[in-house]
Amino acid sequence: MSQEDPVLRSSRREALVVLCVWLGALAWTVGYCWRHGYGRPAEGLTFVLGFPDWVFWGIVVPWAACILFSFWFAFRFMTDEDLGEDPELSAGEHEPPKDAEPPGGSRAR
Repeated sequence: MSQEDPVLRSSRREALVVLCVWLGALAWTVGYCWRHGYGRPAEGLTFVLGFPDWVFWGIVVPWAACILFSFWFAFRFMTDEDLGEDPELSAGEHEPPKDAEPPGGSRAR
């Protein structure tokens, strides 16, 4: 039995984490907004930073948490895996195209 590709394993793990966070955010947003936003008398409405309280706690806070999670996920959780050797480079095509710009900057004039 062959061992699973590390790229596939990492991708599967990352997709599972994203799916779980997405489901959690969806459940919180829909549940909180449904429970605290509907059938409520206008007299009981309070505001947080200019938003109705149920909008702030049910939409703004989860979105902000998801943005922070996205930064953490992208910069800390996701990993790079070795993809192996480039088949084109291993076949001996090490020379750049003739019209390519030199690595140090612009061409001599």
